Amino acid sequence: MIKLTCLLKRKEGMAPAEFQEYWRDHHAPLITGSRCGTHVIRYEQNPRPLDSYRGDDDRSGYDGVTVQWFASMDEYHAHMSEDDSPRMFEDLPKFLDVDHLDFVLTEEPRVIMDGTVDWSA
Repeated sequence: MIKLTCLLKRKEGMAPAEFQEYWRDHHAPLITGSRCGTHVIRYEQNPRPLDSYRGDDDRSGYDGVTVQWFASMDEYHAHMSEDDSPRMFEDLPKFLDVDHLDFVLTEEPRVIMDGTVDWSA
């Protein structure tokens, strides 16, 4: 298992709620509806809570984290080499500060603690 994790900062001048809406309603369908998306096992969007901002011009910290899971490095490379992959990258400057993205590829996690999570809370 390979995970691509990226820390995201929204583009200058975009309000946090506008950023989250674009990410969810426009960018996500580009991935899920593409050939490059067929190589993704799981796609997560982890947005920063809107009530953690001190107004729409708060640029502190990151605005979200995205995680894409792949079965192997071969699948990750296949994802990146699909003909429609550039469409995904062309969309990034429309909602992200592309000069301040931090990416990391990781393997299987080393689980140190594995408690129960109540997602309804």
